[in-house]
Amino acid sequence: MSIASTMRAVIAAEPGGPEVLKLVERPVPVPGPGEVLIKVCAAWVNRPDLMQRRGAGPVPPGAGDVLGLEIAGEIVATGPGAVVNGTTVMALVSSGGYADYCVAVADHCLPVPPGIDPVQAAALPEALFTVWHNMFELGALGIGETVLIHGAASGVGSLAVQLAKAAGARVIATAGGPAKTDAVRRLGADRAVDYKACDFVQAVAEETGGRGVDVVLDIVGGSYVARNLAAMAPGGRHVSLSFMEASVVPIDLGIVMGKGLHLTSSTLRPKAREEKTRLARCVSKHLLPLVAGGRVKPLIWKTLPLAQARDAHEILEKNENIGKVVLVPDVTGQD
Repeated sequence: MSIASTMRAVIAAEPGGPEVLKLVERPVPVPGPGEVLIKVCAAWVNRPDLMQRRGAGPVPPGAGDVLGLEIAGEIVATGPGAVVNGTTVMALVSSGGYADYCVAVADHCLPVPPGIDPVQAAALPEALFTVWHNMFELGALGIGETVLIHGAASGVGSLAVQLAKAAGARVIATAGGPAKTDAVRRLGADRAVDYKACDFVQAVAEETGGRGVDVVLDIVGGSYVARNLAAMAPGGRHVSLSFMEASVVPIDLGIVMGKGLHLTSSTLRPKAREEKTRLARCVSKHLLPLVAGGRVKPLIWKTLPLAQARDAHEILEKNENIGKVVLVPDVTGQD
């Protein structure tokens, strides 16, 4: 395959709203040692992209200004020492996904399972890495336990619901509005709670006979944290994935100590290269077989061309999506 010398890419020209996103021309990157160059078929849009666009957090060392943290596509070049299994892959990247070409660490690439197309594949890496590490490693979710998943209609949340069920857990999931709760219920949630109409703490008490949940996956922070603690069972594990409401919160240590709770969190993007390699191996071993077997499927809300990255960000800003929004370099937008 011939490789162009230049490519299209999306950057944030300055910190701000979706309107600051610009389609620019850049040189096609060259893979370094242990890296591969991927011709991008699809790239997922996620909330860390929104944060980078706003200038809301530090970008890890070495990350570029082109947005995009996960992709799927075809390997068209390899750097020294790069070893890959197959040519069609999905990959977790530190930046650069919103482009025609993107460099990825070979060890952070995963084979695309049979029956999964590139658009679906692009919606998988970040969510699989995140759910494996947070729900199964930090949260230690086990067979027969109950997990409370907030934001269950999101890309990560929708995958977490399916993976928790596949692992033999009971799932209580929150989402906003009937359309989203219906979607979450179809994914397998045992109880779908509309947080706009119901108190999830009360719903948890009803669903568990007052015992509470063993694991909480929280993306909200703020006022949710105290309510999460109230909804937890003795020995429960509270895992913070993000904080859409607030990062600084008061915590009643009496509840934490009385129930013997564990509070933990993780951020994927800044993790060391070696740690991401370890996670890739775990995901490949434990989760990809579930995708290949059809038990777990990414939920795609909308597919848009690369030039409409602004529209994609606006959808996430308004929290309109049920599942993931994906950018595809070479197609027109579609539902």
